[in-house]
Amino acid sequence: MRSKKTLFQRISLVLTLLAGLWAPAASAVQITVFAAASLKESLEQIAASYERQTSDQVRLSMAGSSTLARQIEQGAPADIYLSANPDWMDWLQDRGLIDAATRVDLLRNRLVLIAPTRPRIKGLDFGDGRIAMALVDAVPAGIYGKAALETLGEWPALQSRVVQTDNVRAALALVALGEAPRGIVYQTDALAEPRVQVLAEFPADSHPPIIYPAAIVAGRDSPASQRFMAYLLSDQARAIFGAAGFAVMQADR
Repeated sequence: MRSKKTLFQRISLVLTLLAGLWAPAASAVQITVFAAASLKESLEQIAASYERQTSDQVRLSMAGSSTLARQIEQGAPADIYLSANPDWMDWLQDRGLIDAATRVDLLRNRLVLIAPTRPRIKGLDFGDGRIAMALVDAVPAGIYGKAALETLGEWPALQSRVVQTDNVRAALALVALGEAPRGIVYQTDALAEPRVQVLAEFPADSHPPIIYPAAIVAGRDSPASQRFMAYLLSDQARAIFGAAGFAVMQADR
C-alpha cells in the first residue's frame, strides 16, 4: 500500500495547481490523457468544459487501465494517466513512470450485476447464460468482479460462463446488445447505458475499494499538464463526476 499524503500536502498540491489554472497560455497546447474506459462520458464533458475556458486542447485515449499502463511503459506520449484502480498506478510508479508528487485519489465507484432491460428480476441472480466481464486478471473491473465472486463463493461455479473483454465498456456493450444475459460492471457504466438494468450491487466488502487515482506521467510535467490536473480537482469537474454517479474523494484522502 502506498502511504497517503497528509492533509497539508494534499491541500498544498491542489492550491499550487489551481494557482496556475487560468494563467494565459502563449499558444494552444495539446494535452494527452490516458484514462480508464469507465470514465468516458465524464471526461468528455470535463475536456469540453476545460477547452472552452482555456486555449489548450485535450486528447482522450480511453481503454482498460492495464492496456494504457503498458502503453505508457512502452513510451506512448501520455501526459496524464487516470486508472480505475491503484495497482496499475503503483505498477507505473514502481518503474518511475509517473510523477509521484502529483498523484491524487480522485474517485470511488461501485460494482454491479447487470442484465438487458427486458428481464424483470432483481438480486444477485446470475442466470444460466454467459456473464460478460472485463479481463479478470488484468483490467480493474474484471479484477474487482472476480474478487467479489470469490468472496461470495460463486467463482468456481461461474468461471466457465464468463466471457472476458478488453475493457469494462466492451462487457457493458455485450449485455446492452443482448449478446450476454448478465454482466459485471461499474455502477457508472450501467447509468450511462439505457439498454441495461442493475439487478444488484455487490457488497462493498466483497472486493477491494474501487478507487481511481490520477497522476502526471514522468517527464510530462508542464504548465498545461498542471492546468488540466487542477481542473480535475475543481468544483466544475467534481460536479460532472458526481452527476455520472462517481463518489468524489475528499482532498485529505
